[in-house]
Amino acid sequence: MAEETKNIIDADLDEVVEVEVEKERFLTFHSDELTFAVNTKYVIEILTNHAITTLPMVPDYIKGIINMRGQIIPIVDIRSRLGKMPIDYGDSTCIIVLEIDSISLGILVDSVSQVVDSELSKISPVPVNKQQELVNGMISLDANNVVLLLDCEQLVNEQMMM
Repeated sequence: MAEETKNIIDADLDEVVEVEVEKERFLTFHSDELTFAVNTKYVIEILTNHAITTLPMVPDYIKGIINMRGQIIPIVDIRSRLGKMPIDYGDSTCIIVLEIDSISLGILVDSVSQVVDSELSKISPVPVNKQQELVNGMISLDANNVVLLLDCEQLVNEQMMM
């Protein structure tokens, strides 16, 4: 967890008080015109051109598996998992390989955007409902851009119950 110190001037005492602000880094990506983010502590690698081996008798959102340097990694299509229409994979489509609680998992996304820092106090909760089960927070980057935080633990727990 990244921490940053801010100087705050106490108006009554005219003295500088240092306050630690907790920040986290997030990798942002796009899926179906929505911007999502995952905490960078989970990100292992971003793959831009990797063959996916399909598997029989798995949910539609499981695109298959990849062999990454001898490690077999299941691939979840985030677009399909969220109930959106599939698209043809393009040049910007990539796989974000995550490691959550010692479990490796790849997520197939439309494109990767950037890494952003956000104060933990600025993360807003999301309304709890079935559609938002994989989103555990929101960050407002600017007046026109809201990022949805992907709940990586929920994604892994869900895959373990398959």
